[in-house]
Amino acid sequence: MTPSLTAAQARRIAVAAQGLAETKPRAEVSRAHLRRLMSRIQVLQMDSVSVAVRAHYAPVFSRLGGYDRAVLDRAAWSHSARSPRLLVEYWAHEAALVAVDDWPLLRWRMRQYTRGRWGNVAPNPRLADAIVAAVTELGPATAGQIEEHLAGRPKRGKGTWWNRSETKWVAEALFAAGVLTTATRVGFARHYDLVANVLPAQVLAREVDDDEAVRELVLRAAGALGVATEADLRDYFRLSAAQTKPAIAQLVAAGELEPVQVAEWGAAAYLRAGQSIPRTDRGTALLCPFDPLIFFRPRVHRLFDFHYRIEIYTPEPKRQYGYYVWPFLLDGELVARVDLKADRQHDALHVVGAFAEGGQSRPRVADALVAELESMASWLGLSRVTVGSSGDLAGPLRRR
Repeated sequence: MTPSLTAAQARRIAVAAQGLAETKPRAEVSRAHLRRLMSRIQVLQMDSVSVAVRAHYAPVFSRLGGYDRAVLDRAAWSHSARSPRLLVEYWAHEAALVAVDDWPLLRWRMRQYTRGRWGNVAPNPRLADAIVAAVTELGPATAGQIEEHLAGRPKRGKGTWWNRSETKWVAEALFAAGVLTTATRVGFARHYDLVANVLPAQVLAREVDDDEAVRELVLRAAGALGVATEADLRDYFRLSAAQTKPAIAQLVAAGELEPVQVAEWGAAAYLRAGQSIPRTDRGTALLCPFDPLIFFRPRVHRLFDFHYRIEIYTPEPKRQYGYYVWPFLLDGELVARVDLKADRQHDALHVVGAFAEGGQSRPRVADALVAELESMASWLGLSRVTVGSSGDLAGPLRRR
């Protein structure tokens, strides 16, 4: 008989699997803390929106507290004999930072992306070769710097053999194909370099069978999610059903995954072998829109009865909650939504709007949220928190 879990048990497992139910470190957050966290959540999604803080910094704060962002920067963008690069950028969930050692697990995807992630980059072998040669000569360079370098080369024959607008597209295709990677980012601009200049030789030399790589990615997703449906497991690394279904069957046969029934889920679910079931609800944190706990919106609704959508691209008059809304996790439940902005001009973390979920005690939520907002403001180097007028939680927040 298939074991069963209550909806509350599944929610507790999911929160704990993401490292959100643990006490935040009292000591200064170190590279070792970051490595342990990445071994649990696997990916830090990247995004260009910076209204509050870049997306890849936020999940670390949510789990480890007010850390020095330079720790993450060094892990992702620098390398030395004493402190080798820990993370590298690639298309994992979306654009994301993953462990350097996991690069071989994504080679099958690099082979699929030889024409770019969307398969829409027209072949231009001469331009691709020229970009690789330019990066070889220049070292880490932006697409703009590569364009300038190519524009300065002597023309051979009549006419042009490339269009400047192509350079970024082809450089991105080379990134997706695993020929180039990100050496560093400056002001969020990607500086491309040859993969061999960024990743260790032993990592590049390691070959992993495609089916084995997919099984490992599904297993990692299961560990990060705790308990999950096939669709949940598929979404974490953006796999296909054709990949995940046989991988799940093989992992179940090997005893790595355990089929379970979760009340009210309406779909088969799988528990990571050895996963314990917490007895109480724990975990309090602000979650950015790209946090791994809330990647997959159908799962968020299933786990928390919380309907969540990003409204960045919604015209302002039609937004329900705001531009960049952070769900608030309190004692293992999503209880509120907070539209946040880092207002550097006024040295404040500004709460544009705050909304409590139905049935929640606004005084209780506001009390806990104040502490999280003050912690976040301090982490971002802002001296205070200001509160706007939007939402039923704004008044209680201002009074506190």
